[in-house]
Amino acid sequence: MKIAVMGTGGVGGYFGARLAASGQDVHFIARGPHLAAIRENGLRVKSDIGDVTIKPAQATDNPADVGAVDIVLFAVKLYDTDAAGRMLAPLIGPETAVVDLQNGVDSEDELASILGREHVVGGVAYLSARIEEPGVILHVGKGAKLAFGELDGRLSPRVEALAAACEAAGFGHEVSENIEAALWTKLVMLASMSAISCLTRLPVDEAVREPETAELFLAAMKEVADVAAAKGVSISADALAGFKAVTRGGSSSIRPSMFVDLERGKPLEIDRLSGTVVRAGAELGVPTPFHAMALALLKPFEKGRPPA
Repeated sequence: MKIAVMGTGGVGGYFGARLAASGQDVHFIARGPHLAAIRENGLRVKSDIGDVTIKPAQATDNPADVGAVDIVLFAVKLYDTDAAGRMLAPLIGPETAVVDLQNGVDSEDELASILGREHVVGGVAYLSARIEEPGVILHVGKGAKLAFGELDGRLSPRVEALAAACEAAGFGHEVSENIEAALWTKLVMLASMSAISCLTRLPVDEAVREPETAELFLAAMKEVADVAAAKGVSISADALAGFKAVTRGGSSSIRPSMFVDLERGKPLEIDRLSGTVVRAGAELGVPTPFHAMALALLKPFEKGRPPA
């Protein structure tokens, strides 16, 4: 299978490297010093579940160098969706699936408006990974899973083929018949822990050691779940119970990617996480006071600021 990774950061770099190591024809699209390092030294993944180095790695900043592919793993930051989506044209063939692995719940529609809905497959990435230095992806913890599915819920040959490739690569995967529910379920946790971590300037497990902060985290997640319910999207009781357990802390330190970006002075996805919750809540008549506060307090950092 020919696969292009659009955005070779923590998510795209990790899963793309695992797929390449299993023998898939993977092409990495990157830029700047990261691209230069990959070209010179290969793409290296450091992981608690086993390191991997892809050398030589097929890497470029120009999708036209790659040509049409079977699968695009689309893993750029939310604020780059439009620009990166418009770069995909050379990668698109009649049956190409663009698997959207971004955070949030609305980028599938944005990509569909650029590429056509028939080319977009919804996706959710479950892992904690980031660029540690140019050419190197650091994966923390033992969790690494993809969920993906056609937007209309059908089981298509291209989704089955991707599932087989994930199986061969040895990482967790799930074909979803209701990808919208999977996206909103992740948003319940992601939008809330990203905001809590950025506001406290602490990894999640440290922040929730304070009972008041843990209660605020619970309130933040309830807001997102209430908005989802108002949209007709049901969050399972098991998922909510698992999220509640996170507020009791743990031995592993969760550093949301938005918190890492804040520490590094990079732009934040706050408007597409908490901001999405606030706008949807306003439209549906669901109060979202925590996420409105988080959006207001983190808005000055949205475009990035030099670290203190």
